[in-house]
Amino acid sequence: MASGSLTTTSYAILGLLAVRPWSTYELTQQMERSLGHLWPRAASKLYEEPKKLVAHGLARARADAVGRRTRTVYSITPRGRRALARWLDEPGEGPVLEFEQLLKVFFSDQGTTPALRSTLAAARAWAVEQSERSAAIGRQYLAGAGPFPARIPQQVLTVGFLNEFFAVVHRWALWAEALTDDWPDDPSAATVAREVVEAITRVAEAVAADRDVG
Repeated sequence: MASGSLTTTSYAILGLLAVRPWSTYELTQQMERSLGHLWPRAASKLYEEPKKLVAHGLARARADAVGRRTRTVYSITPRGRRALARWLDEPGEGPVLEFEQLLKVFFSDQGTTPALRSTLAAARAWAVEQSERSAAIGRQYLAGAGPFPARIPQQVLTVGFLNEFFAVVHRWALWAEALTDDWPDDPSAATVAREVVEAITRVAEAVAADRDVG
């Protein structure tokens, strides 16, 4: 097998197959539910990935009758588990941020301050919505009703990061809203105090020194 032909999405699906067998429809639903914030991918692409895994001998497919319909269910093979283990042995790449609202903030000097503040409010609302969803899932697990309870340690690690990320977006939006509260309508005419630049630089310096920002 040429592992170079597999993508991170391939291994993400292989990881889900290691949990239990899935149909392609179930895989797309589970990808959205459990991996949507970690590795978002178009559903159309996800329908092709299991076939690729079967072609590489990493998964097997079987027909499963559901009423009068037949669906294909995929499960991982021993070879697939070995390939997944090898992939997990590598540390992987760092995150790539894709944040349209932040991009709009970056170019906000070409627009208006009301538009900028509307974007910041939308970013804050996004963080609130995502956190509400995450909290509901957390309460589901605390009530003993969450799926795959044996995987709670892994859920804690990944959801812990996501919750921190949502909190970062929320704190940043609140901070930016306060900072821009008295900006003129033309954001290109705004000014920022030196102390603000010093404060955000200290944060970068603390992380660069591998210290807790606190």
